[in-house]
Amino acid sequence: MEIIRNPIRRVADFYHDRFFFKQLYRLAAPIALQNLLTASLGMVASVMVGQLGDAAIASVGLAGQVFFLLNLILFGIGSGSAMFTAQLWGKKDIVSLHKVLGLCLAMGIAVASFFLISCELFPTRIIGIFTVDPQVIALGSEYLRIYAVAFLFFSITSGFASVLRSVGEVKLPMLVTVSALALNIALNYILIFGALGFPAMGIRGAAISAVIARVAECLVLVLITYWKKYPVASRINELLGLNLGFFVKIFKPVFPVILNELLWSLGVTVYSVVYARIGTPSIAAMNIVATVDNLALVPFMGLSTAIAINTGHKIGAGEEDQAFRDVGRTLGLTAGIAILISAIVLLIKGPVIGLYKITPDVAIYTNRALIILACWLIVRSQNMILVVGMMRSGGDTRYSLFLDGVIMWILGVPMAVMGGFILHLPVYWVYLMVMSEELTKCILGLRRYFTRKWIHDLTFLHNAPVVD
Repeated sequence: MEIIRNPIRRVADFYHDRFFFKQLYRLAAPIALQNLLTASLGMVASVMVGQLGDAAIASVGLAGQVFFLLNLILFGIGSGSAMFTAQLWGKKDIVSLHKVLGLCLAMGIAVASFFLISCELFPTRIIGIFTVDPQVIALGSEYLRIYAVAFLFFSITSGFASVLRSVGEVKLPMLVTVSALALNIALNYILIFGALGFPAMGIRGAAISAVIARVAECLVLVLITYWKKYPVASRINELLGLNLGFFVKIFKPVFPVILNELLWSLGVTVYSVVYARIGTPSIAAMNIVATVDNLALVPFMGLSTAIAINTGHKIGAGEEDQAFRDVGRTLGLTAGIAILISAIVLLIKGPVIGLYKITPDVAIYTNRALIILACWLIVRSQNMILVVGMMRSGGDTRYSLFLDGVIMWILGVPMAVMGGFILHLPVYWVYLMVMSEELTKCILGLRRYFTRKWIHDLTFLHNAPVVD
């Protein structure tokens, strides 16, 4: 009996830290709420477009893949920068923090400009990568050309939001983003279907609504940041106060994060190409699954970002043992939440599918893919904590690149191509084959956690020369 009691007591002692969980909740709750409302409003927008039919769902979903690719590259730039700014905030080195923000914004704007120009000049060719359906290509190209205008504004929003969260200011990005999405939904209703005297514009209306919302989001976030004088608010000369030595010190560990997100997003894009080439019903089904997936991952997005902030602060303050324990506690908490969310997905999948005006084939594909999503949620949630919450905040960016970027191309992408193009399997079986990469990542990631090799102090930057 004592043999049983001792492990239970050790587990209870391991999780007996009210201050940690209070801090984790303080950081995670606003981020999770933001992601919940974002995903919920995204589902509402998806349902609105879904009233226009399978081709509309597929076309907006494929155009959205371009934004998804941009978003992940910007997330890589932002999270790579945030691993520095979190540790620098722990050191209270505001000068270097401002310079990292400047570099983050410069890289983000450069990438967004490339995407904007490409989408304005070659929208048909870009959508044509995913599908040969002429109706989907025509609708998707029209949507993409309009929506691309928002890319530059979103890059600025992404940079400020990432660094704001890294210093613990998590509420402002949440409130601004949610308000912008609510505006997007209201404009969708007016412009897609025609209301308040406006003509019904269909897909074009959805794109215009999204652009207006993204521009408003950017302007409001930046204005409030400077009005409230948050630590991130810096003068133009501080943002531009970079020299080659500082750039190299920052970019060397950040580059693997950017490359990681690029490889991962390109891999997901390949998945979408495979799903779309299987057929329009398949990509329509997977776009519906993506909206549920975004909702299911909400708690883990909040937890991974929160533990990343916490871990960065602890490493910057020299509390490495505490950082190790906190990541372990979060992994255990995540597993329990994942089991609960999986059960909810299985319960609600039928009513969710019923919200869409789709063909029976799309409904069947969606139902079976959602079952797979629920079964693999626990593994995927662990990977989010390990990669975003642990490795990146600890500066272990090279191993993160291998785990999250390279393995996808070794396992996931070949599995998708084999299932879709060689074995000609239904889309839900291809989706299951893709999950093989998640299991591999989880096993190697947990092993990395116990080695402690992911802990790196990056606060040497406070010694970098300052350019006034």
